[in-house]
Amino acid sequence: MEGDEAAGLLAEHGQCRLKTYRRRWFLLAVVCLLNCSNAMLWLTFAPVADQTAAYFHISLEMVNWLSILYLLISIPFGLVATWVLDSVGLRCAVILSAWLNMMGSIIRMFSVLKFMSLGSQNYWYLFVGQCLCALAQPLVIFSPTKLAALWFPDHQRATANMISSMSNPLGILIANVLSPALVPEGRHIPLMLGVYAIPAVTACLLATVGIREKVPPTPPSASATNSTSQPFFTGLKMLLRNKPYIILTVCFGGGIGMFTCFSALLEQILCEKGYSNVFAGLDGALFTVCGLLGAFLLGLYVDRTRNFIESTKICFCLSALASIVFAVASRFRNQAIALAITSSIFGFFGFAMYPIAMELAVECSYPVGEGTSTGLIFVASQIEGVIFMILLQALTVRVSKDPSSTCALDQDGALDWTISQQGESQRRLYRDLLRNYNRLERPVMNDSQPIVVELQLSLLQIIDVDEKNQVLITNAWLQMVSNLYEYRI
Repeated sequence: MEGDEAAGLLAEHGQCRLKTYRRRWFLLAVVCLLNCSNAMLWLTFAPVADQTAAYFHISLEMVNWLSILYLLISIPFGLVATWVLDSVGLRCAVILSAWLNMMGSIIRMFSVLKFMSLGSQNYWYLFVGQCLCALAQPLVIFSPTKLAALWFPDHQRATANMISSMSNPLGILIANVLSPALVPEGRHIPLMLGVYAIPAVTACLLATVGIREKVPPTPPSASATNSTSQPFFTGLKMLLRNKPYIILTVCFGGGIGMFTCFSALLEQILCEKGYSNVFAGLDGALFTVCGLLGAFLLGLYVDRTRNFIESTKICFCLSALASIVFAVASRFRNQAIALAITSSIFGFFGFAMYPIAMELAVECSYPVGEGTSTGLIFVASQIEGVIFMILLQALTVRVSKDPSSTCALDQDGALDWTISQQGESQRRLYRDLLRNYNRLERPVMNDSQPIVVELQLSLLQIIDVDEKNQVLITNAWLQMVSNLYEYRI
């Protein structure tokens, strides 16, 4: 990049000799790969939730818990990870997170190995594996800031932080695109688990073999020679008494929580109106790519103008409006373009807040250390993310009434955002009929020849009438079938 790439940049600052080392880029690459891998493991199943549920014979709620686990576990462990980085050191933190990440990815593969099979309980392999990966997440996310401070000179810290901060959304992007591509059908789940284990194993090997030092032999900058930050618990008390920081934590934490919820539940929201898993993955990819672009462009703008507060408020408002438009558009079929545009806008302004809000957090919390101030925001975002995911599932109907739905028919349904207009008994009958739609044979009156009724989804495609009449016609059809085949409601 400069002359320091060849032999290192030497400088004198008082009695302290400053030097940079080329292996800092290797350390950055390892942390980025680890960050990307952990994000991929987090959202492995979200883009293919229905196939996962069908393959392991579990409900969609159990699939969702594989994502919620990350949030729940990282809440208490987030503070522990902050302490580990500040007290034990970067090397131990990165290697520990790499091993947790790799072990989690391997344990998940046990669920599809016949000689390790637990029968109908194979889901618990996934559960345990996700728990280990979730333990690694706080260490992985907090490491880039520490790495940049210890190994990079002042004029390269922003670049190092930008590269490392993009690796986590990049992993989310890869998962949104790769999972639907690898799993067109449920039987391809084993292939997907194997593919996602490769980056985790690679990152673990590189971290274990390549990271040999806790800190560089000599500091890269004058600011790295001494730390002016407060001790961990003292800094934590200062943050809890800092009103501007608390407001920023609640607001920005809610934004990260909404992003988490959106990424984890996107496929289940869209499939209810007939959108494929591939489209859901591409929609999530647009959300992430536009978000990375927005973060990069707005970061450059703020660096020049210093309009942190104004930019943050504008981004909050526009991202909120985009999320509302998306919620409305997702209730209609054949709105792929509108959904893609609103997702892109949502991601562009939502992601753009990330570097700005982090900078504001550091500024308004000085002299508290960067790790503590950003770590508390991360913990708050995980708490709010759990609340959002649980509330969204609790407030939505689990039965998909739309005949164009692409959700798995043997599950409880998708995240239907409307209020059910059918009775519980009719919903049970509806599920029963759809679950056994292949063929039903019953004798009709005195005729000795049975009739074979194919309950194909085409019989329910009443798309040319409004939603109210769709419900009426569907109810009438269900009543007719129940009478014909002696189903009792």
